[in-house]
Amino acid sequence: MARNPSAPKAALFSGSSNLKLTGCVVMSNSIAADAIKLQGSANLQVDCLISAGGVSLSNPVTTVCASPITQALPAADPFADLPAPPATNPCQNGNQSTLQPGTYCKGLSLSGNVTLSPGIYVIEGGDFKASSNANISGEGVVIYLADTSGVSMNGTATVKLSAPTSGTYSGVLFYGDRANLAGSNTFNGTADSLLTGALYFPTQGVNYLGNFSGKGGCTQVVASTVQWSGNANIIQDCTSLGMRNIPATQTVQLVE
Repeated sequence: MARNPSAPKAALFSGSSNLKLTGCVVMSNSIAADAIKLQGSANLQVDCLISAGGVSLSNPVTTVCASPITQALPAADPFADLPAPPATNPCQNGNQSTLQPGTYCKGLSLSGNVTLSPGIYVIEGGDFKASSNANISGEGVVIYLADTSGVSMNGTATVKLSAPTSGTYSGVLFYGDRANLAGSNTFNGTADSLLTGALYFPTQGVNYLGNFSGKGGCTQVVASTVQWSGNANIIQDCTSLGMRNIPATQTVQLVE
């Protein structure tokens, strides 16, 4: 879901990406003529494309619905009720092989083998970075990017993180500060990487470059804009992993 109300190419599929969405749709709230755009040699299989504006496709898209739906009603923010986690004291030490939940006051740059213990990680004063050749893992993890913090993952990093399966932040893996109105977040990684949960950046962009999704294909991306140039297989029903079903927008049409 791309939430920006006016950006061109708000949901962009490019390069030689190969994306298969089973039981899922791509939704853009933008009213631009190319609110959803597929360019280059990108290949997309999806139940349906739904746009508040238009759709621009350089090659055919395999869909279940008869044709893309345009001029649709914008979709509501599926995580509008999600509170921002508060910062805590003292600041945590990020130079360890096993990290604990809490606030990381100068960002969090990870390299080598690192395990994140279950809980909420508040990143401020810098970005969450996965350096080249980093091997990062953790289950039951929520990573909140406070203020202007963002995400940067190197393409040679292996990142296997999953969201909690219960509680307030059930199914949410990354969460960007709503007050951060600029910047983009880069998710890249090796073919062994797994991001299980929602990547929620309501006012920022997401560049999804990695050739991976989540456990069993369970990944959701909700951002201001979404650019996808990696390969992934994604499915809809991930409730067993604590993820929400995100409803597509409804449309009203007059028929004779």
